[in-house]
Amino acid sequence: MESAERIIGIDPGTRHVGYGVVERQANRLAFLAGGCISATGPDIAVRLVTIHRGLSEVIREFAPACAAIETVFTGNNPKTAIAIGEGRGVAVLSVAEQGLRVTGYAPAMVKRAVAGNGRADKDQVRAMVQVILGLGAMPETDHEADALALAITHARHYNDAALGVAAPKRGRTRGRAIPDFFLNQIIRD
Repeated sequence: MESAERIIGIDPGTRHVGYGVVERQANRLAFLAGGCISATGPDIAVRLVTIHRGLSEVIREFAPACAAIETVFTGNNPKTAIAIGEGRGVAVLSVAEQGLRVTGYAPAMVKRAVAGNGRADKDQVRAMVQVILGLGAMPETDHEADALALAITHARHYNDAALGVAAPKRGRTRGRAIPDFFLNQIIRD
């Protein structure tokens, strides 16, 4: 019997950081925790310390084996990209400080893995996270939903690698809107 592995997904930021913890065993995922760390105030240094402490506490409490963090999306605003990069750096530090391996995923890849469409909107991602994890309600915030989507994406890629299966080619899910891995999660005995 394969042992369970806990994965934390982190949606980085400098004011709000989403986190989601799932447990993967074989091709099953179980929701353990999710939330949003909010850091207020005009001083970015103080906010980053709050985020670091909050993430470190979550990591210690749930003891994940690895972390999935969103990569920096540059867009058209370099100032925003730099700020998100600072938040991502604190998230990576929080994870690395606990000795966890970190994997980064692009937003479009996460949307494709969870919703079957790299351009899925926030509501589609939230709805699919709810379905995949069998939650009674959608995650409260987009930050939490994105973090859980990151953890789900990592669980799927870990599963493919463990089985020696190549990840689907970009934009392809074998003709289905929902990848087979997630259909197994939705259709339960």
